[in-house]
Amino acid sequence: MLFYLFVTVALLSLSSYYLGRKRAFAVAGSHIRNLHSLPSFYGSYTALWCGLPALIVFTVWATLQPGVIIELVVASLPPELQQLPPGRLNLVINDIKNLVSGNIVSSSPDAAILAAADHYRHLQTTGNAALWVIVIALALAGITYGWRTISPQLRARNRVEHVVNALLIASSTIAIFTTIGIVLSVLFESIRFFHKIPVSEFLFGLQWSPQTAIRADQTGSSGAFGMVPLFTGTLLISGIAMLVAVPIGLMSALYLSEYASPKFRATAKPALEVLAGIPTVVYGFFAALTVAPLIRNLGTAMGVHVASESALAAGLVMGIMIIPFVSSLSDDVINAVPQSMRDGSYALGATKSETIKRVLLPAALPGIVGSILLAVSRAIGETMIVVMAAGLSANLTANPLQAVTTVTVQIVTLLTGDQEFDSAKTLAAFALGLVLFIVTLILNIIALTVVRKYREQYE
Repeated sequence: MLFYLFVTVALLSLSSYYLGRKRAFAVAGSHIRNLHSLPSFYGSYTALWCGLPALIVFTVWATLQPGVIIELVVASLPPELQQLPPGRLNLVINDIKNLVSGNIVSSSPDAAILAAADHYRHLQTTGNAALWVIVIALALAGITYGWRTISPQLRARNRVEHVVNALLIASSTIAIFTTIGIVLSVLFESIRFFHKIPVSEFLFGLQWSPQTAIRADQTGSSGAFGMVPLFTGTLLISGIAMLVAVPIGLMSALYLSEYASPKFRATAKPALEVLAGIPTVVYGFFAALTVAPLIRNLGTAMGVHVASESALAAGLVMGIMIIPFVSSLSDDVINAVPQSMRDGSYALGATKSETIKRVLLPAALPGIVGSILLAVSRAIGETMIVVMAAGLSANLTANPLQAVTTVTVQIVTLLTGDQEFDSAKTLAAFALGLVLFIVTLILNIIALTVVRKYREQYE
């Protein structure tokens, strides 16, 4: 029902645009130059008066209405139900909502629950009807006001641009506060984790086994929350991936930019970028079913023990996956270097290879660093390939032939299924996320420093 109301307001705003534009032609007579702004701005002015107040009321009402209805329904329940513990009261509210929506509840509801469901349904119907009346009335009033205030002297362009500017600022503010909210939510949950597990044990512990006893009388594991094995595995797999992706990606970018013919470039670059569009689960299957057995068979033939799930298999396939991130971006950056710098180098007698090494690469280094940083972030955040090819074992090893796991895989594992958010096992996921965020932030700072240094030299 609310969707249809939104569509109605959108259609009214579209209609008001044409009405405002037509009104602008009418007040201008046959001389549009008498208008302060173009007729389209007068149409946009009327459309904003129609849609903006109505959408604000629609958004606020639709956000607050469910909570208000719940409060009124709970207030109408019998005293014995209102005095239930919060957990059981939430179950009662869920039963009421299920009755209203037509879903089957877990047990036969009593008369009080049925009456509350009828009350909920009545309040919801009344609220939606009132919302329709108020929003449509606001939209029509906005159309009338905007249409009547149109005149040749109206600075429609200025007013429309002010509103658009305010909307852009609001959107930017929402993005900023969303980022702050994400960081704070991770930080607060991490603080709760560090109240249970010492920071030193988490940062410098060499064992990771987050299994804890559910009850105090159980003799289960007390848990080991050392993050060193996880970050070692993350760095090992990411390092192997970058050893594959950076040389191949950068060399292919140089070849496509400086050596390849236009016809070959037009075919090879899209074909290379297809790698970025393949789902990661497909790469995971390829790593688990093809690359890992191949590496194990080669190791057996050479007398070397290779685990069925190894960091080498995951790193190689991950490196293939992120080649386009390095290649495509580096190619664009190298092509953006002015041709005059190449010509100047050739004029001084430099060869093509010397021009590439001493002119193009230093000039394009900020963009190349950005592409490598993007590839590193992609490698650190990859989960599916690691799960399928490297396993879940938190082994502290630098041997790429052994099974390891990464931070992101453990975060997913800890938060999968029905978890109690008071346990150290679940809160450990937020602590891992916080440390991973800090590591990524440090990498960004380093990259920005390098970019700024070389940009000052070549601009």
